[in-house]
Amino acid sequence: MKSELVVDVQKHEITIALLEDGRLAELNKEKREQTYSVGNIYYGRVKKIMPGLNAAFVDVGYQKEAFLHYLDLGTRFNTQNHYVKQVISNRKRLPHIEQNGSKNDLPKDGQLSDVLKVGQQILVQIVKEPISTKGPRLTAEISLAGRYMVLIPMSDQISISSKIKKTSERTRLHNLMEAIKPKGYGVIVRTVALGKQAAELDAELKTLIRRWEDAMRILQKAEAPALISEEHSRTIALLRDIFNPSFDHIYVNDQGAYEDIRQYVSLIAQGKEEIVELYKGELPILDKYGVTRQMKVGMGRTVSYKKGAYLIIEHTEALHVIDVNSGNRTWAEGNQDENAYEVNLAAADEIAHQLRLRDMGGIIVVDFIDMHQAEHREGLYTHMREVMANDRAKHNILPLSKFGLMQITRQRVRPVVEMNVSEKCPTCMGSGKIQTSLLLQDDIEEKISYLRKVTGQSVIVHVNPYVYAYIKQGWPNSIKSRWRRKYKKIKIIPSEILGFLEYHFYDEWGNGLDTMLYETGSQETVDKSLKIEDLNVE
Repeated sequence: MKSELVVDVQKHEITIALLEDGRLAELNKEKREQTYSVGNIYYGRVKKIMPGLNAAFVDVGYQKEAFLHYLDLGTRFNTQNHYVKQVISNRKRLPHIEQNGSKNDLPKDGQLSDVLKVGQQILVQIVKEPISTKGPRLTAEISLAGRYMVLIPMSDQISISSKIKKTSERTRLHNLMEAIKPKGYGVIVRTVALGKQAAELDAELKTLIRRWEDAMRILQKAEAPALISEEHSRTIALLRDIFNPSFDHIYVNDQGAYEDIRQYVSLIAQGKEEIVELYKGELPILDKYGVTRQMKVGMGRTVSYKKGAYLIIEHTEALHVIDVNSGNRTWAEGNQDENAYEVNLAAADEIAHQLRLRDMGGIIVVDFIDMHQAEHREGLYTHMREVMANDRAKHNILPLSKFGLMQITRQRVRPVVEMNVSEKCPTCMGSGKIQTSLLLQDDIEEKISYLRKVTGQSVIVHVNPYVYAYIKQGWPNSIKSRWRRKYKKIKIIPSEILGFLEYHFYDEWGNGLDTMLYETGSQETVDKSLKIEDLNVE
């Protein structure tokens, strides 16, 4: 399977798209100012104790207080808390973790109010990002994830991934880690460590320990609430989890991100850094590699998948409902149950794809087309388990109920990725009245003239592909050619993300220029045509 990663870095947002054999498999969007990522470690302050929930709300600096349940304290909380107090009390020297000693483990049926008090400062880690009206979900069991292993301070346990089945390999890895692991640290060996030698594992172990010690040095000088250790960027974290030798290309449109990704790839796969490419094309990078089109086609409320059949997907805060419909599919001659089974099998393939693509978590209820034969119902359940076997998120699938419903639970650590595939009219903003399209050409030209005069820089105009086709037709006497002769430094670029009459202006460094058009007194003539109500058409 051919795997490619497309990274679109914009001023306020980063979009990461994973393509498998050219098909969009995963999509991640994150705000550049977003700091509350899974894996971040904070020094927080307990704000409220909720005995009825056996939980506490902790201030980690987010607008909503984060949630910490008693079971998420971990059995070794007392040992970790004792070490944190030692770190805080000595701001000059970092205490050795192996000399910390072991304290009494917490009972599994205990009460949080017996362990924590309001105002107490504790070390916590985010395990679930803020979703809807809820703040982050926390754990006090700190771990640092690497490519080959997960480091767990205050523990001496060694665990091997259950996906490594061969007994001899499990034994080899266990003995190897036992030989190189310092006292006071536990590790979980990940599946990608299969067949790796001691030097590679030892190098990553030392890197993770160094990250922990660096975090503790920050903790020595911290005042709660404070960020102690920040997880890698989403791009690096995704690479760490999914990178394999089948990766052919990683395309990035930002110099800084390109250098970070190239450096990371050189560390985890020496010699493969050449697959990282800096994209410098004029087209938006997501348009160039077909991501925008696939997002619009595959992330709407209705998703077509095979011979006219389609899915309808609805979301609530923690529940997703998927309805399978045969649509206008031509039923084959013969057994109707066989045809329903065929449609349901294809639906299962598309549902597994949609769960990954949208990162849908929580409870998913699927209403399949009714089937009466028990072997078909069992076959569909088995097929769904098979197509979801490669899903990295933890999940559980139940057999079909007597009503033909399949229930799936899937790990939910961040909000579902949503894409508004409908296009709101950029001129009327939903009012139902739009400016005549004959004025569009004049509007764009007047704004180009104004921006060239004011900035003296190159002006790049992004327009809908259909508008672009109209502007460039008739070369060498096209509108595009005439503008370039008249205003010199301008570029017209088609962008699939834009609505039909929508357009935006940028400078040569990618900074938006639209706001300059609406500054007080900046350009009365440009907006003059927009105020002539007589030219509006219904």
